[in-house]
Amino acid sequence: MLSKFFPRGTDFFELFEKQAGYAVDAAVYFKKLVSDGVIEQKEIEKISSIEHQGDEATHDIFNQLNKTFITPFDREDIHDLAKELDDIIDMINTIVSRLEVYKITRIDKNLIEFASVIEDSVRAVDCAVKGMRNMKNYKSISEACVEVNRLENVGDAMRDKVLAELFETEKDPIKVIKWKEIYQDAETVLDICEDVAHVVDSIIVKQA
Repeated sequence: MLSKFFPRGTDFFELFEKQAGYAVDAAVYFKKLVSDGVIEQKEIEKISSIEHQGDEATHDIFNQLNKTFITPFDREDIHDLAKELDDIIDMINTIVSRLEVYKITRIDKNLIEFASVIEDSVRAVDCAVKGMRNMKNYKSISEACVEVNRLENVGDAMRDKVLAELFETEKDPIKVIKWKEIYQDAETVLDICEDVAHVVDSIIVKQA
């Protein structure tokens, strides 16, 4: 059990789980937002609030890491895991900001599909992170990481498909630029989820 290596009073697992929970919140809310097709100030503030909470959880991990002499696994891995989890939320927040700046309010089926895959991937990340409390969960952690990798491949294919469709059907160059950035950012969220899965998998392999 990895938790036995942590100094008493420092529950890094709780902090990682909190981060992952905020990422799930952001993914769920993002899917609802793009499905509703309503980008209002209160929606923007909600995502921003989740992003700030994620930042605080990340800072807590970094602060505890600086105070802790003995760590359960490589300090670099702890730092990388915290950073990548934070990056998931940051990128979702970036997409919402783009939707506001670009004044996009219509429902887009491609973005909804991306949002659904993002939610599935972030939930798999959450499962992997929660499983880290106990090495007996190795199989479920590994399966969650494999699922994240699979969804990243799905995202790659979706990105190529929607961009090809965009370039073929959209005649307004400004709209092409806007949607190209949004679709690429959506796929980037899945890339970051895969980065998290790689860090988790590496940690578990080293502790096996």
